Amino acid sequence: MARISSLKQANRILILSGAGVSTAAGIPDFRGPDGLWTRDPYAELVSNLSWYLRDEDVRRAAWRRRVDPVTWAATPTAAHRAIVGLEKQGRLRAVVTQNTDGLQQLAGSSPDLVHEVHGSMRTWRCEMCGRTGPMEEMITRVNAGEEDPRCIHCGGITRATVILFEEVLDADVLEASVEAAEDCDAIVAVGTTLSVYPVAALFPLARRNGAYSVIVNDSPTEYDDEADEVIRGDLNETLPALLGVGEG
Repeated sequence: MARISSLKQANRILILSGAGVSTAAGIPDFRGPDGLWTRDPYAELVSNLSWYLRDEDVRRAAWRRRVDPVTWAATPTAAHRAIVGLEKQGRLRAVVTQNTDGLQQLAGSSPDLVHEVHGSMRTWRCEMCGRTGPMEEMITRVNAGEEDPRCIHCGGITRATVILFEEVLDADVLEASVEAAEDCDAIVAVGTTLSVYPVAALFPLARRNGAYSVIVNDSPTEYDDEADEVIRGDLNETLPALLGVGEG
């Protein structure tokens, strides 16, 4: 009861969401035992900026993965909807997510409250002229037979607007995430092992600023010993109960 009472008293809750939230929706992760990089080491090259820019075969592989129907068929889960319910109550400070699938916004979260620190797979960008657009445009072209679609405006290399290795995080997104960690009164890390930095550093930052802290994950994390509460189990069941809301 103390755990529920603590979160019910919080009015500025920061949700820190990781790959576990996406895998619960059917989207494979990267680093896990059955992750993309574990099963196919070549897949890691697709996430490397220099390889992507210089190797047409890497880009072709990236686009094949990008149009994977399994990923695009995924829909928001009870965990996503519970977070929307928290926002409807006016108690959500922000969602800082390491996921690029956009499912939190599809569930109904306000885009302004969702900080996608690793970018989004739902838009594309040209590396030469900087133009952007919805990913549906590129999916249509790839499915029509273009293996390495170029920008129709300048002929430049195009890619999803996700953060690749060798890139820095978006400064504005990171700043907004840090601000949320500094002034939230509770932080809930869900579906993350809290091992990828600098995002993982937001958890102890929030604690240092007095936030009540909870970890919801199916495996141990680096901060279990520091958290006020650690909850195991199916996050689609535990998170709605923890937040004290329905599915939104």
